[in-house]
Amino acid sequence: MAVERYTESFTLREMKCVIGENSFGCVFPQGDVSGVDKIDKLLKMAGGKPKECEPEDYSKGGNGKAKPEYIITFNDDIHTIIVIECKNSVKKHCSINLNKPAGFAVDGVLYYAKFLKEEYNVVAVAVSGTRKENVKVDTYYWQKGQEEYSVLEKAKDIILEPKNYVELIRGNKLKKAYSLDEIRNTAIDMHNSLREIKVTEAHKPIFIAGILIALNDEDFSKSYSMLPSYKIVMQNIQNAIENVLKESDVKSSRINYIKQVFNTLLDNTKFAEIPLGHSKSITWYIEQLEMQIKPMMDYADSTVDALGVFYHEFIKYAGGDGSGLGIVLTPQHLTEFMCDLAGVNKNSRVVDICCGSGSFLVTAMGKMFQEANPEEVENIRKYGLFGVEFDDGLYTLAIANMIIRKDGKSNIYKGDCFNKTITKELKEKNINIGLINPPYSQKDVVELEFVEHLLDILTVGGTGVVVVPMSCAIGTKFKDVRERLMKKNTLKAVFSMPDDIFYPTATNVCVMVWEAHTPHDSGQETFFGYCKEDGFVKRKKLGRIDALGKWKGIEEEWLKLYRNRDVVDGKSARYCVGWEDEWLCEAYMKTDYTKLTQDDFQRTINDYLAYLVRNGEVYEA
Repeated sequence: MAVERYTESFTLREMKCVIGENSFGCVFPQGDVSGVDKIDKLLKMAGGKPKECEPEDYSKGGNGKAKPEYIITFNDDIHTIIVIECKNSVKKHCSINLNKPAGFAVDGVLYYAKFLKEEYNVVAVAVSGTRKENVKVDTYYWQKGQEEYSVLEKAKDIILEPKNYVELIRGNKLKKAYSLDEIRNTAIDMHNSLREIKVTEAHKPIFIAGILIALNDEDFSKSYSMLPSYKIVMQNIQNAIENVLKESDVKSSRINYIKQVFNTLLDNTKFAEIPLGHSKSITWYIEQLEMQIKPMMDYADSTVDALGVFYHEFIKYAGGDGSGLGIVLTPQHLTEFMCDLAGVNKNSRVVDICCGSGSFLVTAMGKMFQEANPEEVENIRKYGLFGVEFDDGLYTLAIANMIIRKDGKSNIYKGDCFNKTITKELKEKNINIGLINPPYSQKDVVELEFVEHLLDILTVGGTGVVVVPMSCAIGTKFKDVRERLMKKNTLKAVFSMPDDIFYPTATNVCVMVWEAHTPHDSGQETFFGYCKEDGFVKRKKLGRIDALGKWKGIEEEWLKLYRNRDVVDGKSARYCVGWEDEWLCEAYMKTDYTKLTQDDFQRTINDYLAYLVRNGEVYEA
């Protein structure tokens, strides 16, 4: 029984609710439905679960009142309830004939439901097991007064938040809060299973994004779980992709490229041999993405790029950080900081000419929506966001990101951002804010040339906020580009960022703020921020996270220093600079000696001695 309590606690955690009052309604444990007379009466009619009872038998069970693990009621829907039955072992999940209520979770929850459905629409959830990786979940819907129940196939082996069960039976979109843990667990499962069936690295992002695009076709999302074969599911995915992308004005050549990946997978015999509905089958992938990832993306006002984070986590398990595939996700808190530096609001027009999966665009969109009315939201969707992406897989992720948010799908250009046609079109869009994290260490184009091109696209006085390697801020490198930049644009600010902000990628970066088409005046001071501590800490398997909750306060301080142009020893400086100078706070900031400790002194001495030893200037006796 103690182990079963773990299953019960796990179920509540996954549902993100607690016993008692919740924002959506109430969770009653062990049949204790005090104050809800109608439910109490029905539970007494059911009685204790009998050892055996045929599904159609309504005769009373054992003595006393039925005690399901949980009953959930809703404040805004008094006619619908959820009943939950848990078992500690997957062996106790379901009997062959569903006629042993006392011993099996499915049998038990359906036993309760057949009495409760006399007065309520009942969602019946059976959960078995104690380990998340192999827990079994089956969910049923029994409408009030009906003789037959239906199986909610899409909720197979998935536990939803209570309100999402109601949305599911109504055929509405599911929405749920961002959860890195859920993203990571789904990513691990999918990566491991796709590796087993030999799906190539190049096809993985297109496979994932293609399914998410297909799920925006209403007919496909309603019917895929009822399709009879692997081949027909794959064909329906392609048809749905074509329907959605044509409606979104995506070029036929791009649609055909995405469809071709699914044509290739049609010949994957390992994939085709997995029975539909089973774990790791094609319908399993669709269900996982629809129920686990897409609901996080469907929060239109969210600033989080859930798809980008998902794919970044997905790639990490390929044995690297994803940089080999062009996947170097800009950390979420950095995209938000850069949007705040740029002053993104509902009236902004934003571009990212190296948009990847669309992280900057998603973050900007969320901020633009926050103060917008419905008419303004629609205007933002049509005219407020633009992106360019060269890589096939990332382009597909980006348009999936935008389509799912009902935004900007036709405003993502596939191609080289330096292409004259793309550049001309973007210049005609009256774009006033640019946000980029350009590709690093390219052979033919340096990072600052992407910055230069971005600023050229913006309107006069527009703001460009860019994150680039520290080398771009040192006066000895990229002299020609630096000179050209300052002849046409003003360097308003530079922020030195934490050394490991892109962990595990070892790249030291800074964030620059530029004013477009306003020549730099070297007689006017530029603001420099020393932002080396963002409060994030490293955690095993999690990377850098805001475990101590410090980031919000730190960001507010950085923004306040910038907006007020305050000079604080150890944190900021102002200095007049030209194109030949260093553009880093470290060159101009005064040290705050009040914060130095004996440990700082000892560390500096140790570092200096180590340097001398490495260079052969000190020899051991």
